[in-house]
Amino acid sequence: MTFPAKIKTYAAIFLTGMVASTATQAQEGPVTVMVDRAKVFRIQEPASTVIVGNPFIADVAMHDSTTVVITGKSYGSTNLVILDDNNEPIIDEVITVKAAGDGTVLVHRNASRQTYSCAPECEPTLRLGDQTENFDNVAEQATKRNELALKAAGGGGGQ
Repeated sequence: MTFPAKIKTYAAIFLTGMVASTATQAQEGPVTVMVDRAKVFRIQEPASTVIVGNPFIADVAMHDSTTVVITGKSYGSTNLVILDDNNEPIIDEVITVKAAGDGTVLVHRNASRQTYSCAPECEPTLRLGDQTENFDNVAEQATKRNELALKAAGGGGGQ
């Protein structure tokens, strides 16, 4: 084997080891998902049953028998168990749901907090833990806006 061929062989072995190592590391520890965001995972065997320990924290949907979509709903940790046709576990993982920090500004006034989404202009947004009055006002406005948009699109059920 020539010297350049040896280098290519060693490089291929090294890169294969790095990829395998990275895949192993990705399976270690909890799966992290942000609140109000979805993450897609592929499993190697078709799923028959999906169990979420606490559906208040995360929602799991099967796009097809091997594509899992996890959506963060609330802060915290829960677990995900996916079983095959023989009720054998394919997946048994901890899911941790955290707040997304990118483009977000938190304004604290004494014990109250309000959250703004800044991309690049800052607008009030909903985030668990905000002062109740601010949260309720933003939620009411967002709901009203969505109702008006739905009605304008002809799907509001109104006249």
